[in-house]
Amino acid sequence: MTTVNDPAAERLRRWRLVLGGGDADGTGCALHGQDAAMDGALESLYGQRQHPRQHQRSGHGGRDGGGPRAAGLGSSAPQVARWLGDVRRYFPSSVVQVMQRDAVDRLGLSALLLEPEMLAAVEPDVHLVGTLLSLNKVLPETTKETARRVVRAVVEELEERLATRTRAALTGALDRAARTSRPRHRAIDWNRTLRANLQHYLPEHGTVVPERLIGYGRAARAATKDVVLCVDQSGSMAASVVYASVFGAVLASMRALDTRLVVFDTAVVDLTDHLDDPVELLFGTQLGGGTDINRALAYCQSRIRRPADTVVVLISDLYEGGIRDEMLRRVAAMKASGVQFVTLLALSDEGAPAYDRAHAAALAALGAPAFACTPELFPEVMAAALEKRPLPIPDMAEQR
Repeated sequence: MTTVNDPAAERLRRWRLVLGGGDADGTGCALHGQDAAMDGALESLYGQRQHPRQHQRSGHGGRDGGGPRAAGLGSSAPQVARWLGDVRRYFPSSVVQVMQRDAVDRLGLSALLLEPEMLAAVEPDVHLVGTLLSLNKVLPETTKETARRVVRAVVEELEERLATRTRAALTGALDRAARTSRPRHRAIDWNRTLRANLQHYLPEHGTVVPERLIGYGRAARAATKDVVLCVDQSGSMAASVVYASVFGAVLASMRALDTRLVVFDTAVVDLTDHLDDPVELLFGTQLGGGTDINRALAYCQSRIRRPADTVVVLISDLYEGGIRDEMLRRVAAMKASGVQFVTLLALSDEGAPAYDRAHAAALAALGAPAFACTPELFPEVMAAALEKRPLPIPDMAEQR
């Protein structure tokens, strides 16, 4: 490898890795050792396709400069597993996840994920979980346990990252929603109390005499709010399904919330009974198929017991295959009854996806603006909805 003591050579080396060699790269830089192996891993994924007999690499070497880049890992799971081992050795985890996703998309490796030796070599992430869930019905018995371990590893990492912040944000929102005028000393909201009693300021003493105390009420033992997560499980929503399942499990663990999780395509499935185990819940989904938002909302609407204390979160790209006008009428009816209705085009780190702009505009006209939401923002969105205050809607232009 080139040392950093020669900045010009280091620049050439980096450009050579980016451009991929051959006459077109113009660097004249030959690669050796680890650089050649890195180049080989990149070549297998991002190079131009050529005849299989021209590309027989195993992933542990690479050309030193000449020849066209060639994409292809063959149809052998062991060969792909070796390639995955290479990319994990040479690239950081965040880059590995992108390369794995590109390998599935560009080289059609989904079928090879059915083999346990390949699953054992992958870097677990949300997108891999989505791919496994889409293959759920065809996973052989020899692979199912490995797939569950991969899914559980991702779910546990997400829960660890998101649960504490979510519970803290929503507990505060629930307490503020249950304000009382006879609070105990430790439950007094001093900021609101002082603002409410400014007319009782005594200049000679430099203090305010509060005649009316405002405080936070303690959350009741019974659920004080109902939350319905209504999640589109069409193939494009895979990452959103994963995050929604994790958040659903977190919300269900909070005593003050009665949480329901409903997934849909052209059929509707209520997975509320599985909220105590997000992994089982995810394997109860079936990614793919059409979309009937109206039918899903009809089911959710039928389960609402106390509209004024209910938040319905629709997570969908809004490509409706059902009855559009009836879907909009249902949303209008729910809002008119007092339901807080939130529309998320995605619940993922990717920003705004492709979505039906006409339906998004129609929902916005009903007072239910549609926007993409990151997992980090979701607790704030839910807290605002529970308190019935304006939602923290991100700038859609920045999400594209």
